[in-house]
Amino acid sequence: MLAKLRSWPHKTLIKTPNSSPFSCFSRFLSHSFSNDPYDPPFAVTSKPTKSKHKPKRTPTKSTEPIVEPNDLKLPLKSDLPFEFRYSYSESNQAVEPIGYREPKRFSPFGPGRLDRKWTGTAAPVQSEVDMEKVIEERNRVLGEPLTEEEVDELVERYRHSDCSRQINIGKGGVTHNMLDDIHNHWRRAEAVRIKCLGVPTLDMDNVCFHLEDKSGGKIIYRHINILLLYRGRNYNPENRVVIPLMLWKPYAPIYPKLVKNVADGLTFEETKEMRNRGLNSPALMKLTRNGVYVNVVERVREAFKTEEVVRLDCTHVGTSDCKKIGVKLRDLVPCVPILFKDEQIILWRGTRDQQQDPSASLMSPLHA
Repeated sequence: MLAKLRSWPHKTLIKTPNSSPFSCFSRFLSHSFSNDPYDPPFAVTSKPTKSKHKPKRTPTKSTEPIVEPNDLKLPLKSDLPFEFRYSYSESNQAVEPIGYREPKRFSPFGPGRLDRKWTGTAAPVQSEVDMEKVIEERNRVLGEPLTEEEVDELVERYRHSDCSRQINIGKGGVTHNMLDDIHNHWRRAEAVRIKCLGVPTLDMDNVCFHLEDKSGGKIIYRHINILLLYRGRNYNPENRVVIPLMLWKPYAPIYPKLVKNVADGLTFEETKEMRNRGLNSPALMKLTRNGVYVNVVERVREAFKTEEVVRLDCTHVGTSDCKKIGVKLRDLVPCVPILFKDEQIILWRGTRDQQQDPSASLMSPLHA
């Protein structure tokens, strides 16, 4: 015990002739547990204080001009021969909106960053476009058609699900910023794999058209909802066109009401009876969220050969997607949506005049 006490770093115990081990130990405890905050064993260690004032640095003189990283030549000018929209495959240029949720001056490209004027739905081309030169340039980049062996090699390389060169298309369809993603993949790969899900899969022909038209590539493989977009034999990533990016998603304009209180060709009582019949009928199909809807149009067409009203169960799909599905089915089948309730779509096959003229009334699906 005394050996340990003598080794204590802050106290040195000296044994006197009249002292005993117990008295030394009691003296040690009285000093160790003293209430004095400045007692040596429990001395308060003062931390060095940091000065609030930082030393001033003398600027070094440099003869080179300072170049900012974001020093771009604004406004940006792009030679793409089409008007810029948020979504190309999910918008209808023939329909004029009845209102806007934000002023037209709020361009999604940012203030003063683009030489095109934003109209609320698109940024049109300012000058006339010579389509003959555009088509000639695209054919030059594509070069000679690929042989069957070359197509099979590219398909085997990029068609698998673990391919790193993949772009997913969701309910927004072929968007403007997706064009920049495609060209970024084409810098190191001859083709890019595109996987489509959700509402755009109702009309895959429309998706394929806009991908080829807006990117300048060619689709060499198509299986259900999987596409392979080829860049061309003479594609040069150093000479790619300027694609100004949208800095945020613009608000969708306000379009006319999709479902009328009284369907065309029916009275109010007949419309009400059709809706009740559709709600009480068995569902033709059950659609899932972000599913593949490539066979929905054909199924609805076949059902209308024997049924007058069809119900689609879209539980968990979402109200916005339900309306977009109804718009596409109206134009593709064609048919008349008469009710959207509790994520259920009720479709009426319409009269003979409406079936013969499916393009009588077109509406953009972005109204939802």
